Amino acid sequence: MAATAEQVTAALGGVLDPEIKKPITDLGMVESVLVRDDGVVAVRVLLTVAGCPMKDTLRRDVTAAVSKLDGVTGVEIDLGVMSAEQRSALQTQLRGGVAEKEIPFSRADSLTKVFAIASGKGGVGKSSVTVNLAVAMARQGLSVGVLDADIYGHSVPAMLGVADERPTAVDDMIMPVPAHGLKVISIGMLKPKRDQVVAWRGPILDRALVQMLADVYWGDLDVLLLDLPPGTGDIAISVGQRLTSAEVIVVTTPQEAAAEVAERAGTMAQMVHQRVAGVIENMSFLPCPHCGPEHRIEIFGSGGGTRVAETLSARLGYAIPLLGEIPLDERLRSGGDLGQPLAGADPEAPAAQILAKIATTLGGKPRGLLGRQLGLSPVGR
Repeated sequence: MAATAEQVTAALGGVLDPEIKKPITDLGMVESVLVRDDGVVAVRVLLTVAGCPMKDTLRRDVTAAVSKLDGVTGVEIDLGVMSAEQRSALQTQLRGGVAEKEIPFSRADSLTKVFAIASGKGGVGKSSVTVNLAVAMARQGLSVGVLDADIYGHSVPAMLGVADERPTAVDDMIMPVPAHGLKVISIGMLKPKRDQVVAWRGPILDRALVQMLADVYWGDLDVLLLDLPPGTGDIAISVGQRLTSAEVIVVTTPQEAAAEVAERAGTMAQMVHQRVAGVIENMSFLPCPHCGPEHRIEIFGSGGGTRVAETLSARLGYAIPLLGEIPLDERLRSGGDLGQPLAGADPEAPAAQILAKIATTLGGKPRGLLGRQLGLSPVGR
């Protein structure tokens, strides 16, 4: 007995758009379903844009879903493209009626935890920490987005193996690039050429940040991680103004020079009314290759992370924890070069386990009230 069109449509309800992560039936992407007498099912699917990079995945998933039905002898898929009106309706649906330029994470009712990963100086492994922390969170079942806000030194796409990928644009809505279970966007993905230099300042940087926050369809995220540029420049100020509920994580290395400048990054958070969630000490020590991990070779000294946490706690007036000390592991570097973060490639590695513990701490951390609107209004007497 041949399958019915209703059964086929129901089966297609289990197929998710690879980028939007919602059923294609809910998105209006299934234009028609025809079941022929010989059991062949013809499905016309509308792509959001012509040349959609995920069309082969969509074709494969649709074929797999329909082929499982009893009585189906074959599947024919015709790929079309949405009209301008259909794309506009899709954007309205995805935004849920929210104004186009509103940043969803700045809304008082947003449940997404936003962490801005900061450092006082470059070279402390901030981007590597961001990428591996994001992968560790995703492995724990969280929906995680990564925004590479390091406009000048954007390295997140390469570390995740998507440096040559380009996000799909549905008119003026941008779909983040999927990688390692994450949703990723970077200014590097929006440049015409990978080697093009970004030479922006002031208001242009702020507009770029707003575009990546407001014009990208992030969906329902549990956590959004922002990889900030090192130091206390324009982007750090813009993040403080645009995302008042974001919490800052300060990355440092053990040596005195790095710790001193890391304290400035934490102090900057207070200036823009953000809370510091904690400090991470990267490149903390090298486990001795002869004696084992019990013998710590402190190549860059020791105590930097503890000092930053204690100094910021005293300066800001609340307890700021040292979230973890990540040991040196050559695979953290090589994994970034190969686009295979250590937290996913070898989660049992000591460095990956420390990152997993930090991910658990932050992922299960309730959002504070600092900077949040409580939705209270005065009542009449």
